[in-house]
Formats: sequence, C-alpha cells, structure tokens
Amino acid sequence: MSIQHVSLRQLRVFEAAASNRSFSKAAEALHLTQPGVSMHIKELEISAGLPLFERIGRKLYVTEAGQELLGRAREILRALKDAEDTLDGLKGLRRGRINLAVVSTAKYFVPQLLAQFGRDFPELEIRLAVNNRISVIEQLVANEVDLAIMGRSPQSLDTVAEPFAQNPHVVIASREHPLAARRDILVETIAKENFIVREPGSGTRLAMEQFFEQLGLRCNVGMEMASNETIKQAVMAGMGVSFISRHTIELELQTQRLVVLDVRGTPVVRQWHVAHLAKKRLSPTASAFKQFVLTQGRELLRSRDPV
Repeated sequence: MSIQHVSLRQLRVFEAAASNRSFSKAAEALHLTQPGVSMHIKELEISAGLPLFERIGRKLYVTEAGQELLGRAREILRALKDAEDTLDGLKGLRRGRINLAVVSTAKYFVPQLLAQFGRDFPELEIRLAVNNRISVIEQLVANEVDLAIMGRSPQSLDTVAEPFAQNPHVVIASREHPLAARRDILVETIAKENFIVREPGSGTRLAMEQFFEQLGLRCNVGMEMASNETIKQAVMAGMGVSFISRHTIELELQTQRLVVLDVRGTPVVRQWHVAHLAKKRLSPTASAFKQFVLTQGRELLRSRDPV
C-alpha cells in the first residue's frame, strides 16, 4: 500500500494520538473507541511501511517516521480548515472559526472584544488559549493559532504585529501600605520596596525591568509568581508592592482593595498588539476579527480604564 491512499480520518486520528501521546485520550477527543483508534493507526502504519509509535514502559512515543508524518498531517489538516473558512466567507455565512492566543494580562478585556465581535457572527466558534508570553510565541511559531494578542511584539519572529491600544503599567500596593497616601514618590524610593513580580520572560516583567534599567536602577524582587491574580492577593495581604498592567486591577480599584501608588514616571505606557505570522493566510473570520480589534479595541479599553 502507498501513503497516498491514507484517509483524512486516519490522519485526524493519528494527529490526535500523537498530540495526546495516548490512544485512549485520542479516542475520547474524537468520540471513538480505543480499539477503533488502534485500528486506524495500524492501517496507517501499514500504508507508511514503518512504525509510527513505540511504547517504552507505559509511555507512548512518536517514532522518527511518525514525527515526519505528523508535520505533514498537520499541514494538510490546517490547509483544509483554511479552505473551509475561506469557502464559508465566499458563501457570505456569518460564521467561522478563530484560534486565538492571548497573554494572561489580556484575559481581562479580550472576552469583551469577542462578545462584541460575536454579535455579527452568531455561529462563531472560538478557541481561546491564555498563556504567558513565551507560550503564546511558541503557539505562533507552531502555527497553532490564527492571531495573538500580546503586549511587546516578538522581535525574533517574522510576524505582523499592529498596535491597537495603550497598555499602562502602574505600581500597586494595599490601602494600608505606608506609601499609599504619599504623592510624587521617587523611583529610587519605590525600588527599595519588596516587589512581587511575574516570572522572567513575561511581558509585564520585561516592561518593569526596562523601566528601572532606563533609570539605572534595579528593583528589590522579593517574590515571583506566574499569576496576576495571585500577585494581587499577595499585595492585598500586605506582602509587598507590584508592577502590573492597570487593565488587571479594575475591580480591585473599584472596591478599594488596592491603590495605585503615585510614583514619578508612571504610568509606564506600552502598547497592545494583535499579531500573526507574516506568512499566515488569515481566514475571512480571523481577518474580520483583526480589523475589529484594530478599529474598536482602543475605544473599548479607553472606556474601561482611561489613562
């Protein structure tokens, strides 16, 4: 048999098994039985003439031949999805799919953008992945997403990244903090405080480090956390101060559980970007969403959080 005679069903089963490193998880994802998955994989291996998986102990691994086929299979499945989206656009259907990745800070406003955009696309299917900046860049590199919303655009990647709104960063503290009532606080003073910060590589951490480096200073990092929510809770508990996007603290400011410190030189204003691979052919739906973000995103964020 020839590999040219494999079915799309077999490729989908193979891709699911390889991605999950499990036949049982692939069966669950595709609503098949595990014997059904095994049968499809066996038939595909016969066509390929080489084993695609191997078991070592209880773990399932993709062989070298499997890795080669996996890359081709994903290209084929992505191409079919792009073709389907394009055909839907040509039919004038008010539906489509968007695979969107956003950095964790953007999760505080992206659902509102999607909700507004979805009013014109009642059958819109959205796959939203929320991760740190490094993971979002990895998803772009792997062509796993159509678009990404992030702060600092990736410098080492061939992307189209367009700014659409301001992203102000501020220093926050609990209401009981000794500096809460102070005005025009010197950066040298705040740098000595115990900072609770995001993990290295995050957009917020990069913005903070750049702010202090430009002034020839280093802030006193006392604790690292990978979640904005955990950072806010720690600051409210009086464990220290933090440098954070103002878009993450709207509720806490309204309920007066946090305060923005009046630090000289802040807010530090960066930009939000909507990005995609330069070689990416956006579907009509993804292209429409990108244009919506570029035209409506600034106003939405300005109404939420004026700078």
